[in-house]
Amino acid sequence: MFAAYAARIDRDQPLNGLELGERPEPEARPGWTTVTVKAASLNHHDLWSLRGVGLPEGKLPMILGCDAAGIDEDGNEVVLHSVIGQTGHGVGPDEPRSILTEHYQGTFAERVTVPRWNVLPKPKELSFEEAACLPTAWLTAYRMLFTNAGVRPGDSVLVQGAGGGVATAAIALGKAAGLRVFATSRDEEKRKRAVELGAVEAFEPGARLPQRVDAVIETVGAATWSHSVKSLRPGGTLVISGATSGDRPAHAELTRIFFLELKVVGSTMGSKDELEDLLSFCAATGVRPVVDQVLPLDRAREGFERMATGELFGKIVLKTS
Repeated sequence: MFAAYAARIDRDQPLNGLELGERPEPEARPGWTTVTVKAASLNHHDLWSLRGVGLPEGKLPMILGCDAAGIDEDGNEVVLHSVIGQTGHGVGPDEPRSILTEHYQGTFAERVTVPRWNVLPKPKELSFEEAACLPTAWLTAYRMLFTNAGVRPGDSVLVQGAGGGVATAAIALGKAAGLRVFATSRDEEKRKRAVELGAVEAFEPGARLPQRVDAVIETVGAATWSHSVKSLRPGGTLVISGATSGDRPAHAELTRIFFLELKVVGSTMGSKDELEDLLSFCAATGVRPVVDQVLPLDRAREGFERMATGELFGKIVLKTS
């Protein structure tokens, strides 16, 4: 079957390790099921995998891709939860959790095998392309907002780095949930699109906000960390799920954090129950993932290159047919 996969690790030039071509069909395992992939979406996790983060060379070649929607063996339209081993289903109780492509072949292929427990019904209201965007970036944003930040309708939120998958998801979800959303981006066009998506206002990074916010959604890291901390009201919450600009800020703002009793919460992915809630939320409210580009699987390299440059706004989706 045709697939996009990591053939080698290159920490400096990750795309050098990306190959497109034929790979073996997925092997049947007890408690697992094979899904025919209709659409899959790219994440920065895929670029990090090509750098060898979470993917040891001994696991190569590895089909990339965490997210997918498709058709299961019984003909049902499904969405995949990409965290394997969260409960032990299909892997045994002693295996630590992992994300697809760390230990098991991923979704950038015509077919993928996952534990049956990891398959959820796709709401009829969502297309395959839309549903394929949800299991990583959108699930991460959902957990950051509603589980770890604990915001409620009427609360205010700052989303750093508008344009990335998690950031655009947080803006759209926040708007749909009745939050007052502010956003930042270095790019003027992305700031305009953030407002169109639901942000009340969008600013250049580091700009003073009209008010201090209840929570900050942080995925940029070092470049925006100080601004994120300074933008919080006393007792506010900063939730971080990534550090695309690096993980060592020049100013940690420790004094401000303890003096104002701020909360800093790490967040990674989300649970199957949260994904089920997210699917229902999108179906009921009409909020939909922002899709930057849809490409056939055999043009996956173009999608990787666009994501690597940071030029995208929303998600890049790969279609198998």
